[in-house]
Amino acid sequence: MVRIEVVLDEEGLLVSCGVSGHAGAGPRGSDVVCAAVSVLVRAAVRTLSGREGIRVRGDAPERGAFWLETDYSAAGRERLSAVGAFLLEGLRSVTESYPEYCRMSIHTERRK
Repeated sequence: MVRIEVVLDEEGLLVSCGVSGHAGAGPRGSDVVCAAVSVLVRAAVRTLSGREGIRVRGDAPERGAFWLETDYSAAGRERLSAVGAFLLEGLRSVTESYPEYCRMSIHTERRK
């Protein structure tokens, strides 16, 4: 089971996203659920990285685990909003299509 935990700030902007586990929806290296989640998260990191007004930190400490955290200033707010919304919709689509292999929780908390 892939577990995704998303944290949004009080404005609905992405604070963090953590992914752990293996879906088991197919053979290792051919699992469409794992591939979909990986592509969405990696595309979000690449789209946000190096952009003015956005700082992204993340790591994949082991196979089947990934996390990212964001900070932003006014200059990066619009991009973070758009990329965060895209990421959430993509992850929702995966969890709705494969509920037996992927679960997501979304929490709101005050940005530090």
